[in-house]
Amino acid sequence: MVAKGAAMLDQAGAELVKLQPGDADTASLLLLMAQWVDVGYRNHEFLDAPLLCFPEASRSTLSIGDFLRLRMVEAFRALSAEDLDTAIETLDWALMTMQKLPDPALEALAHFWKARAHRKRGEYESALEHIVRARELSQQSRNDFEFTAVIEVHESWLLFQKGMRKEAWQLLEHAEAVLKSTDHYVALGNIQSARGRFVRRTGEYKKALEHFERAIALYSQSDPKHRNVARTLVNAAYVKRLLALQLRWKIEGRVQRKHNREDSVRRPETGGGGTLRSRYQKLCEEAIADLVRAREIYLLHGQRSGVGNVMLNLGRLHLDRGAVDEAEHEAGEAYRLGHERNDPILMARARILQAAAENVRVEEEMEDGVDTAVHANRARDYSDEAMALARQTQNRRLVAGACIAVGATAANDFFQDWEAARSCASEAANLIGPGESDHMVDDLVLLKSHIVEAAGIHDMLRAWSEGMVGAKTFQQLSEEFAEIVIPKVWEREGRKISRVAQSLSISPKKVRRILRNTGQLNGA
Repeated sequence: MVAKGAAMLDQAGAELVKLQPGDADTASLLLLMAQWVDVGYRNHEFLDAPLLCFPEASRSTLSIGDFLRLRMVEAFRALSAEDLDTAIETLDWALMTMQKLPDPALEALAHFWKARAHRKRGEYESALEHIVRARELSQQSRNDFEFTAVIEVHESWLLFQKGMRKEAWQLLEHAEAVLKSTDHYVALGNIQSARGRFVRRTGEYKKALEHFERAIALYSQSDPKHRNVARTLVNAAYVKRLLALQLRWKIEGRVQRKHNREDSVRRPETGGGGTLRSRYQKLCEEAIADLVRAREIYLLHGQRSGVGNVMLNLGRLHLDRGAVDEAEHEAGEAYRLGHERNDPILMARARILQAAAENVRVEEEMEDGVDTAVHANRARDYSDEAMALARQTQNRRLVAGACIAVGATAANDFFQDWEAARSCASEAANLIGPGESDHMVDDLVLLKSHIVEAAGIHDMLRAWSEGMVGAKTFQQLSEEFAEIVIPKVWEREGRKISRVAQSLSISPKKVRRILRNTGQLNGA
């Protein structure tokens, strides 16, 4: 059905440009064209020529219904062009107007588009409110099951953000059951993309990559250069980078074990280190190729925020291999694009990367003492700004990432502010949802390990015994104490969770949570 509709639009292409405001159903036709663009037909620029047929002088002659539909088209065009403020403002007006001109189908579409605009701004509560209303209105019509299924795909992601994993999976499964017999490849691709992001949170990177590859294949059946192809290529590159990091940790671990051998006999390396290095290099190359392709597609569609995300992922790859200058350049350009688009999420992520780059300079003492202070202060400024930007959104993972950035800066070799670092680590741990075991948990574990190694367990316990607990609650103190004791008992009890639970008279669930938070269960 989608392919047939696209073919009809192709045939009518020349006639669509000749639309006139006085023609019957012109505004309704234009709104229908916008919906087809949303399904995957071309991009928002397809709407520009028909919109020119409605100059300001002619709009006063339109009926209120036609004017409403025209404004809806302009709202969608703004949403697609990442002008989120205009989209939300226009859709607010449309929804107010519909209170006097009830139209459930049109209202459902307005709520749907408005939910997506709020989601892009990180305003998840507002997004969920509008997406639920869109689904309810669509269900009331009882004749557009496909549109309801498309809405459910977007709703599932918002539920997942709230930690409602079971409900999110169920919505995806229901939507797929409705859409699997259709050629709505964009929606089907969105389902696979969402699944990839869901399992990525659990650290199942290879499985996530499989979902992303299926999503790309589905999107490409609609259009090999669809903007969602670019988004999924960025997600795939991100996962490939994380897989490459895991390989690098294995390589470094083998090198360290080799150096730590007590015997003086030099044995040949039989562990396949060369194979690991070639796999590591291949993953990095594939990630870069994905990002280059994604940037080309984003530029084709004028998606500047998407280009910013490409830059951030390239910056992370640069920082992984120690190319700090290149990482800082990509992060700076991403921040500039985010600032131009008033995108707090992109700006916060850019500042987090810039803080990480400055902390690398501090730790490696790349400059003399004076410049080390400069880099340390820059890291603090960047991480503080990242926190301020992240708190403008309802993206808890973004806030958690900013907390880790602030904590890592407090714990760098220049500041060594262990109390501030511990406070940030504690807040980040509270923000990371149960069952999440991805790279953010690894970053948090590294921060906690650095704090314990540098500040010392004995100093911490001595401070507590003297009543020096800062602004921490008893619950926070208990949690920190558990993270010191439980891993030790776990080692003593032969790494048996049930034995630890029995020995300490606590639930196995809490033992698993503490071990996961300290990196014992995820190989960090």
